[in-house]
Amino acid sequence: MATPNRRLTRKLTIIAQDPAVRYNGKILRAEIEIPAERLLPGPCGYRIVVDPVGEQPCRIPIHRDPFATASDERLLADSRFHAQNSYAILMRTLARFEQALGRRVSWGFPGHQLRVATHAFQQANAFYSARTKSILLGYFPGTEGMVYTALSHDVIAHEGTHALVHGLRRRYFDPSSPDQAAFHEGFADLIALLSVFSLPSVVAALLGSATLRPEHLSPDHLRESLLFAMAQQMGQEISNVRGQPLRRSVQIRPSAQWKRDPAFAEPHRRGEILVAAVMNALLEVWLCRLRQLGTLDAYRVAAEAADTADRLLSMAIRALDFCPPTDILFSDFLSAILTADREMSPDDARFQFRRTILKTFARFGLRPTSKGDHGAWEPPEGRLHYDRSHLDSLQRDRDEVFRFLWENRKPLRVREGADTFVQSVRPAVRVGPDGFVLRESVAEYIQRMRLPASGLRSMGIRAPKGMPADHPVTLWGGGTLIFDEFGRLKVHVRNRIDNAERQNRRLAYLWALRQERL
Repeated sequence: MATPNRRLTRKLTIIAQDPAVRYNGKILRAEIEIPAERLLPGPCGYRIVVDPVGEQPCRIPIHRDPFATASDERLLADSRFHAQNSYAILMRTLARFEQALGRRVSWGFPGHQLRVATHAFQQANAFYSARTKSILLGYFPGTEGMVYTALSHDVIAHEGTHALVHGLRRRYFDPSSPDQAAFHEGFADLIALLSVFSLPSVVAALLGSATLRPEHLSPDHLRESLLFAMAQQMGQEISNVRGQPLRRSVQIRPSAQWKRDPAFAEPHRRGEILVAAVMNALLEVWLCRLRQLGTLDAYRVAAEAADTADRLLSMAIRALDFCPPTDILFSDFLSAILTADREMSPDDARFQFRRTILKTFARFGLRPTSKGDHGAWEPPEGRLHYDRSHLDSLQRDRDEVFRFLWENRKPLRVREGADTFVQSVRPAVRVGPDGFVLRESVAEYIQRMRLPASGLRSMGIRAPKGMPADHPVTLWGGGTLIFDEFGRLKVHVRNRIDNAERQNRRLAYLWALRQERL
């Protein structure tokens, strides 16, 4: 009897960063491993649908990479490769999220398939649209021919991350604070950069030689390298400066002064602080590992870089499960990433990822929201009641989670009188760096209150200056509940709807935005 084809993954060629990044005079490529599936022409798969928009669709056989030996000229000119490049990078990004989170990840819109238009418009731009359930990739004339964002790893991974975060934390798209808008942009940059860094062949090529000298591995030299550059081709075309990337966040001087700089109110610029803190942590841990090894072999150096980046990539993605469901601050993400890593790797002694992250964030004036052990979220306070909860249902049923929440509203300090609903319940099976398997359930609940500005005072919240007493106000809050495999609550990440400090800051920001638009 013939053995059925059980191939679960396949390899496809992509452009490693973008066509401006060359190795030995040729476009730097990578062969990446993604989930295997039988594709329709497009390519069209079960999660990603590339729309050729009147062009010839790309056909990718299950057993073959059609562009494995293609010339640089063909990669640049063939719209079918543009489709393969976009599809493969987005599938790798999706697979990396699902691997880190230990479950399937849904999009933030009704439906299972995200559409991708590789040549959507002639403009130096690309964006994710929840309304059209799509990623739209632009193209524009450059100094040496047409520039296609469909050939930029960083742009594609960035927009794919927007779509995935929208599915995991839908209220992060709402206006809330400078940090929330910046988090979306900074986190998307971070995933794009770490995804490239986690490819050993790409790191080795960009390091440039088989045997390195000590000065090649100095922090300043590495910060100048293409490894830490975001969207090289797009950046140099927009700025008209050769070699100028769109962003090189790691070079921002560590300081808390950015908080008083109006330039950092812009979401992309503010998001660079988040990127700078994490990428500087990557640099410190990587160099620490190299000092312990005492090697200057480029391939071993690259392997250590990729391993460090892969660990940080998992930490960053898993942190989303430990973030509040509304109104995120950078300090919340810091507590989340520390908690997510502690759950999977309790021993931080060898490479000190968490200690290094705490240190690099502190240099930018950022401290964890949690006052618990080393900045991680603390266990829930008070005595919780489990006698009316059912374990199996608690791991997947929103009504069962709401019942648990209702029974424990006092010890969990859930505001009574607010409209409260459980938005999601997601079982997860996570595998740590040492092979340790952790089974959890992650639930989000949202709280909402609508009241006139005059009613804010009864909650200890200030109405912004100039807001009429009868002006309608909507307050948002909520929390994330992490249950262990026995149905016991181990972490409660709450953003209380009656947290006066946060609500004062949020309402002042939104009122100022409204006044600017009038």
